[in-house]
This record gives sequence, C-alpha cells and structure tokens, in this order.
Amino acid sequence: MSRDEARAMRDVELEKDRARYGLLAVVVSNLAISGVAIFGVWRLGGDKSVIVGVLTAAFTAVSSMTTAYLGIKAVSNTVKSMAQERAPHPQPTTVPQQPSGN
Repeated sequence: MSRDEARAMRDVELEKDRARYGLLAVVVSNLAISGVAIFGVWRLGGDKSVIVGVLTAAFTAVSSMTTAYLGIKAVSNTVKSMAQERAPHPQPTTVPQQPSGN
C-alpha cells in the first residue's frame, strides 16, 4: 500500500469519526434540552402560559442545534468535494526516446 492510499484511508476514517461524534454530540444535547424541558413542565404544575413558553424555547433550541449541525456538515462536505476536484492530478511522465545511432 502506498503512502497516498494510507493517507486517504486515514482521512476517510477521520471523517467518519468526526461525523459520528458530531452527531452524537447533537443527539445528546437534544436529549438534555428535552429532559430539562420535561422537568420544567413537570415542576410548573399547570401554569399554561409558562409551559407554552418552556416548550417553545426547547423546540427552538433543539431545531437550532440540529439545523446548525446539518448546515455545517453540508458546507464541510461541499468544500471537501470542491477541494478534491481542484487538486492537481498526477500526470504520467514520458521519457523522450533518443534516436538510435545508425
């Protein structure tokens, strides 16, 4: 295996890890926000206007967190694909043939 192939494999594994742990961070954050909202609604006991405010804030936080992650991931993927398209491709070198001495 050449160095370029090994580097490409490391880059792919790094991108997989970034995607996996980024998604994990978003899911854990969304669960934490949901948990705090549920606890807040439970502790408020029945004041409808405050419950609506808490649930609205929680929904906004969850949707903002998820949208930010997906937006950043989409831009990152686009930039990476553009960089790969612009990368110089190795050209095969040809050795000029010398005329044979007749």
